[in-house]
Amino acid sequence: MTIDYSELLHAFRPEACLVAGALLVLGLDLATGRGRTAERRARNAALLGLLALAAALAATFAAAPTGPVAAGTMLLDPLARVTRTGVLGLALLVLAATPGTLRLPHAAEYVALLLFATAGFTLMAGTTSLLLGFVALELASVALYLLAGFDKSRPESAEAALKYFLFGAVAAAFLLFGFSLLYGLTGALELPGIARGLAAQPVSPLLLVAVVMVLVGFGFKAAAAPFHLWAPDAYQGAPAPAAALIASAAKLAGLAFFLRLLESGLTAPAADGPPAPWTGALAVLATLSLVVGNLAALGQGNVRRLLAYSAVAHAGALLLGVLVSGRAGPGPVVYYAVTYGLATVGAFLVLAVLDGQGGAQAHADLAGLRRRSPLLAGVLAACLLSLAGIPPFAGFLGKFLVFAEALKAGGPASLPGAIALLAIALSAVALYYYLIVLKEALVRAPAPGAPAIRVPAGAALSLIATVALLLALGLLPDLLLRRF
Repeated sequence: MTIDYSELLHAFRPEACLVAGALLVLGLDLATGRGRTAERRARNAALLGLLALAAALAATFAAAPTGPVAAGTMLLDPLARVTRTGVLGLALLVLAATPGTLRLPHAAEYVALLLFATAGFTLMAGTTSLLLGFVALELASVALYLLAGFDKSRPESAEAALKYFLFGAVAAAFLLFGFSLLYGLTGALELPGIARGLAAQPVSPLLLVAVVMVLVGFGFKAAAAPFHLWAPDAYQGAPAPAAALIASAAKLAGLAFFLRLLESGLTAPAADGPPAPWTGALAVLATLSLVVGNLAALGQGNVRRLLAYSAVAHAGALLLGVLVSGRAGPGPVVYYAVTYGLATVGAFLVLAVLDGQGGAQAHADLAGLRRRSPLLAGVLAACLLSLAGIPPFAGFLGKFLVFAEALKAGGPASLPGAIALLAIALSAVALYYYLIVLKEALVRAPAPGAPAIRVPAGAALSLIATVALLLALGLLPDLLLRRF
C-alpha cells in the first residue's frame, strides 16, 4: 500500500491545526502561566483555542472535496465538509463564551480537551474505516468525559462524568464487538469493502447480531431511547459549555459517521428492492425516542433535564432522517442536525451565563429573565422556538424537510410516513414544554431584589451569532443545502 503523504497532510489539515493548537495552549501555559492570574491565563488559553479553531475552519473551506484519501480510509465529500464546518463552528461558539461564564483553575487543560474533542469530531465526519472511525469516536468521547467532570467544585459534575463514562464505555464495547463481527463477515475494514462483502452473501444471523450491536452502540452515543438514561444526569451536572458541546457537536459528528456506515457499508435499501437489515430496528429506535423524549420532558422541573429529554426526542427525528436518507440524500438530516445543534448551544450558553451569576436549574430560576437581561431572554426564546419548530427559525425547516421526505418515501401508510405523523403530533407536546420555560422567562416577574444580569462580551457575541445563524439558515436554507 502506497501512501501519498502530501495528500495525507492536505486531507488532515483541520485536525493538524486542532492538535497543534491544543499542544500550543498547554505548552505556553506551562511556560508562561506562573505568576499570572487565573483570569489572564483563561483568556490567553481561550484566545489560542479560538485561533486554532479558526485555522481549522479556514483549512476546511480551502480544501475542496477531493474524494478518497489516505488509502481509502477517508472520504472528503460534501458530507465531510459540511459536518467539519458545523462542528468547528459549534466549538467556536462554545469556546468564545467560556472564559466569562466558567471559572476554572486549569483553563488551558480545558481548552486543550475541547480541541482534542473537536479533532475527534472532524475525523468522524469523513472516515470510511471502522478502525479510524472508532479511534476518532473514542478520542472525542474521552475528552468529553473529562470535560463533563472538569468543575471539581461541584459534586454533580463528578457524578455526570462518571455516569457518562460508564455508559459510554458500555456503548464502546457494543460498537467494537459489532465492528469485529462485520470484519469477520467481510474481511474488510473500509466501508466499500464491507458493502461488497455483504452483497456477495445472504443475510445471516451473524450479520443481524452485528447490526444490533452497532445500533445499540450508536444508540447509547446518540442518547436514543431506551439507551438515553445517562443524558439527563450528564446534561444536568456537566459545566454548561461542556453540556452544549455534548448535545450539539457530538451529535452532528456521530450522525455523519453513523449515516456513512449505514448507507455505504451496510447497504442502503434500493427504491424497488427489499429493505436493509437495519431498517426495522432503526424505526423502533426512532419511535421510542420520539415518544419517550417528548413525554418524559413534560414532567421535568429542571431546565437542563428538560433539554436532555428534548435531545432524546430530537434523536428520534434524526434517526427518522437517517431512515429516509437513502432516497433523499444526506442534506435534510444534516441540515436538521446543524440547526438543532445551534439552538441547543444557544440555550446552554444562556444557562452558562446564569450559572456564572448564581445558577439556573429549576424553571423558577428563570423568572423575570426578560427584565433582568433582555438579551438572554431573547436568545433563549429564539433557541427554544427553533427547537419547537416555529418559523422563521431554522428548526422549522429542519423538521419540515425530514418529515416531508419521510411522507414522500411511501405515503402516510408507510413505516417512515407513520413515524413522521407521530413526530408531527408530538411536536405539539414539545411546544407545550418549551412554552412552560418561556413563560417563566418572559412573563413571570423577577424575585424581589433580583439584580440585573451582566453578560460577558464573549458570551454576548456567541449568543448573537447563534440567533443570527438560526435566522439566516431559516430564511436562506440553500446556504447549507446547496453544499450537497
